[in-house]
Amino acid sequence: MPTLRVGLLLVPGCMPSGLFAVADILHAANLRCGRELFKTVWVAESREPVVCAHGVTLTPEQTLAEAACDAVLVPDFWAYTIKQVWRVLDANAALAATLARLPAHVALGSYCTGVALLARAGRLDGAAATTTWWLADAMRERFGDVDWQFHHNALFTPTLATATGANGHLAIVRAFVERHCGAQVFQDIRQWMVLPRPSHTLPVFQGLQLLFQQQPLLRRLQLEVERLPAREATVERVASLLATSPRTLSRRVKEGTGESVASQVRLVKMNQVSERLLLTGDSVGRISDALGFSDESSLRRAFRQLTGYTPKQYRQAFKS
Repeated sequence: MPTLRVGLLLVPGCMPSGLFAVADILHAANLRCGRELFKTVWVAESREPVVCAHGVTLTPEQTLAEAACDAVLVPDFWAYTIKQVWRVLDANAALAATLARLPAHVALGSYCTGVALLARAGRLDGAAATTTWWLADAMRERFGDVDWQFHHNALFTPTLATATGANGHLAIVRAFVERHCGAQVFQDIRQWMVLPRPSHTLPVFQGLQLLFQQQPLLRRLQLEVERLPAREATVERVASLLATSPRTLSRRVKEGTGESVASQVRLVKMNQVSERLLLTGDSVGRISDALGFSDESSLRRAFRQLTGYTPKQYRQAFKS
């Protein structure tokens, strides 16, 4: 696979923290895979230094037009009112025009207020997109050709990604890494870099995180089960990985949770399913394959038994 050039776009007044985070995660992906799959390049409308939020000044390596990127990430920028957003768009009309002229095959991603720049460039016309909730009415009114779906916190196509919130870059880079490197690579990166997990409304998943963080054995169990394909996550296999016997493991898990090892294994795998339902646009079939379930129907059945929701219902209920 050729190295993918990912442009980190500097916009006056932008918050560059998300860009730095994406650069670090893509570098980690290169280290994990043992080769340069991603090359990040700092780009802007011109080669002049860009004053970002809080007076931080960064100098681009190339202009956006000359960088020949395979993907470009547009960051968010500080704005407290709709009028401020419109002022930023007006001040960056030339940049929006450059974004509009990028080849159709260039993948574009943005989050929070930065999505407005993609909308101004016309790159969202006819596509499903989302952005931060307080912009919803104004964006719908000004950019009526976009299929706004504000009930989603992230939406993806092969060449477009939009997300809500100042941390929306995490959902975007996760989908990007998983698409090009596989789900396991991102899971490893998440553990190495201690990336935040998505929050869940259902108490069953909230309780899992609290419980597993407090008990070292359960934390180790969680990490091992996450690495295993679901069809291989038996009590015997997990006990072996934890260097204990199935009987001892069963006793200690029962003491710590009141549940069986099998129940805890199922909870961990369903938590992984729920994360992908909320943070990606992947089909249930693709999620089933990525997590190593024997078939899609067994995933659907287990998820509904635990949560009371089908995967589709869960995504609709909790992705906003």
